[in-house]
Amino acid sequence: MKAIVYSQNGLPVTSPQSLYETELPKPRPGAQDLLVKISAISVNPVDTKVRADSPVTQPRIPGWDAVGTVEAIGESVTLFRPGDKVYFAGSIIRPGSYAEYSLVDQRIAAHKPASLSDADAAALPLTSLTAWELLFDRLEVKEGHGDAILIIGAGGGVGSVLTQLASKLTGLRVIGTASRAETAEWVRELGAHDVIGHSRPLLEGLREIGVSSVRYVASLTHTDKHYPQIVEALAPQGRLAVIDDPETLDALPLKRKAASLHWELIFTRSLFQTPDMIRQNEILESVRRLIEDGTLRTTKGEHYGKINAENLRRAHGFIESGRARGKIVLEGF
Repeated sequence: MKAIVYSQNGLPVTSPQSLYETELPKPRPGAQDLLVKISAISVNPVDTKVRADSPVTQPRIPGWDAVGTVEAIGESVTLFRPGDKVYFAGSIIRPGSYAEYSLVDQRIAAHKPASLSDADAAALPLTSLTAWELLFDRLEVKEGHGDAILIIGAGGGVGSVLTQLASKLTGLRVIGTASRAETAEWVRELGAHDVIGHSRPLLEGLREIGVSSVRYVASLTHTDKHYPQIVEALAPQGRLAVIDDPETLDALPLKRKAASLHWELIFTRSLFQTPDMIRQNEILESVRRLIEDGTLRTTKGEHYGKINAENLRRAHGFIESGRARGKIVLEGF
C-alpha cells in the first residue's frame, strides 16, 4: 500500500524527506481491529509535533484522523462489519492514517455521519473527542447555567468543536479568545457569546464584557503565557483543563482558590487500554447523531487536495505557522 512516512525527526517541513511516499505491506487486523481503506484524513498539531520530536528506527506513518470503509474485521469485532463507513482518530502508538489502509480498534471508531462528505467528516474525530472529554469527562460540566467557560484558542481545531459543544449542550456563557478578526467571526458563528482578542491581557478583555471571574477555563494554546491571568480569572473552586505542552505548570497558585487542574489527552484511553476505552466509540456516535440532526457542524477549514507527500508537507507548514482556522483536510490517493 501507499503510505506517507518520515524516517528522521526534526527535519524542516520544507525538506522532501520530512514526509515522503513509500510502499509498505498492507496490515492485517488483530482480534479487535477494523482494517479500513482510507478515503479522507485531516491534519492536527499532534501530527507536526510527532514528525518533529519523535525519533524513529524505521519509517513511521503519522496521522490521527481518518474516514474510510471497513474492508475486514478481527474475530472479536461486534460493532462493525465490512462495508461500513467509519471515522476515527486512532492510537498514538500505532501506525497512523497517512496511508491507503489503517488498522483501528473498534472501541475507538464510530460510524461516519451520513450527512457529511468524507472530507467534512475527517475534520472531526480527534478534535471532537478532545473537546467532549475535556468538557464532560475532565471539567465534568453538567448543565452550567449561571456559569461561564473561557476557551483560550477558540478558533483552532479543538476550540471550534468545544465552542459548539459548550454553547449547544450546556447553559454556560461561552467566552472565546481569538487572534484575528476573521477568527473572531468564525468563533461567533460557532456559538460563542463573547470573543476577546488574545493579543491583549485576558483580565482586561473579561472586564470589558462585564465578567469578573469564570468557573471553567479550557486552555488550548499558550498556557504558559496566560497562566498567571488564568489563575486570577478562575472563580473560587473553579476548574482548569489544559491540552497543550507548557514547559512547566506550577499547580500551587491554584491552592488558595481550591481550584482544580485537569489534563486532557485523547490518546490516554487507547494508550493504557483503560476499561472505559469504548467511551470513545460512544462519544463519536453521539457526535455523529448531533451532526446528523444539525446541532453540530463540521470544522473543516481548508481542503488541500489529494493525500500525498507534497500536500501533507504544505499542510504541516501551515499548521506550524500558527495561522490555521478549523481543520485542514485531504482526500483520496
